[in-house]
Amino acid sequence: RPRSHTVTTTSSSFTANLSASSSTLAYDREFLRTLPGLLMVTEIVLGLLVWTLIAGTEYFLYPAFGWVMFVAVFYWVLTVFFLIIYMTMTYTRIPQVPWTTVGLFFNGSAFILYLIAAIVDASSVTKELDSHNYNSWAASSFFAFVVTSCYAGNTYFSFISWQSRTLQ
Repeated sequence: RPRSHTVTTTSSSFTANLSASSSTLAYDREFLRTLPGLLMVTEIVLGLLVWTLIAGTEYFLYPAFGWVMFVAVFYWVLTVFFLIIYMTMTYTRIPQVPWTTVGLFFNGSAFILYLIAAIVDASSVTKELDSHNYNSWAASSFFAFVVTSCYAGNTYFSFISWQSRTLQ
């Protein structure tokens, strides 16, 4: 005897939106004109200076500079990643992620760890060492404090954004 089968197919709105929106890549030109965008670019440029100034020396002989290198490279890579996310407006395609909370946690942790790394960097610079290392480490210490202040500014803006999002 013949059996009748009913097949029902459904499509989730997530996959429909993903396939519809993945064909065009959005680009937010205005983000770089905002203060958080400018701070992020400054963090990338000066963070690159911090870790390249240290990497050009024999930092591996001194564990303190290894810590500074870790923080500088780790947050440099993550900041480039977040800049790409903001520039391509990827955050609008993934609404499940609480981006304001992620931004606040990222910038807050970057501020705290960069502040510790900048203090370690500055306190580890001694005149007794090779003059090439001294100049590079002193410059990296200066730029580490500047990057720290940039992350502090972005932490403030992230907090304001997070606070206004949670009040709604």
